[in-house]
Amino acid sequence: MAAIPPSARFRNLAQRARIIAALRDFFTGQGYLEVDTPVRIPAPAPETHIDAEPAGDWYLQTSPELCMKRMLADGFTRIYQICKCFRTGERGRRHLPELTMLEWYTAGEDYTHMMAQCEALVPHVAAALGSPLQLSYQGRTIDFRPPWPRMSVDDAFRTWGGCSASAALDSGRFDEIMGLVIEPQLGWPRPVILYDYPAACGALARLKPGQPDLAERFELYIAGIELCNAFTELTDPVEQRQRFAAESERRRAAGKAVYPAPERFLRDLERMPAATGNALGVDRLAMLLTDSDRIDDVVAFVPETL
Repeated sequence: MAAIPPSARFRNLAQRARIIAALRDFFTGQGYLEVDTPVRIPAPAPETHIDAEPAGDWYLQTSPELCMKRMLADGFTRIYQICKCFRTGERGRRHLPELTMLEWYTAGEDYTHMMAQCEALVPHVAAALGSPLQLSYQGRTIDFRPPWPRMSVDDAFRTWGGCSASAALDSGRFDEIMGLVIEPQLGWPRPVILYDYPAACGALARLKPGQPDLAERFELYIAGIELCNAFTELTDPVEQRQRFAAESERRRAAGKAVYPAPERFLRDLERMPAATGNALGVDRLAMLLTDSDRIDDVVAFVPETL
């Protein structure tokens, strides 16, 4: 696919710079500390569907999650960072193997707090670009006025997928139905918060009290685009170790690399307070706020041009 004209590329990159400035302004105003954790780490979180890029005997981070949670354990309560993350094999219209992530954590709160924060964050950034309440994306209008609709994952599967979420998992079709059938329906004409994923889909999330088959996790969708992934954090090191072992076994069964256990993270998890965390794709946010349908059009370079 041809590259966009230089004038459009300049315009998009200028808007991207404004977006990042507005993100920083939001978190500074909320009393968050911007942090900068290492990109090269000895052990990433072992998630079945996310593959880390080797860097010598270590790895490039797929997320700053483990280091940032260790900072929570050390007494930091409100932290964020905007950083590069790396995931092998991820390339497409909305995917890059090197992506820009906004990640933030709040001690003493759960995922409902994070839902409300998203409802404040995205309009704040849009307002900085001159679109406080509405956005035109690919010829359709997105209404940002909160509160945003919230829908459980199971309701989404029953509405569009023709089955329950648990049935989709049992048949091995959860990701297929979610990606091809459900996601295109979400976030039109308003952002939607898709919440309460099956427990098997939340490797680092706390299970819902009284409903241990569900994880306190949500994703935000706007215009059919998954913008962020958030959850109430799991703080039990024994349970987290068991989940990591299960994820590692699934990776082994799938013929994927098995990573070393992140022992220092597991040790520090014993001291970590209750918290909620969120990871937002800055490149995808730039797509939405520049009316771009390809991630290639909102970054300075893509792998194929290097």
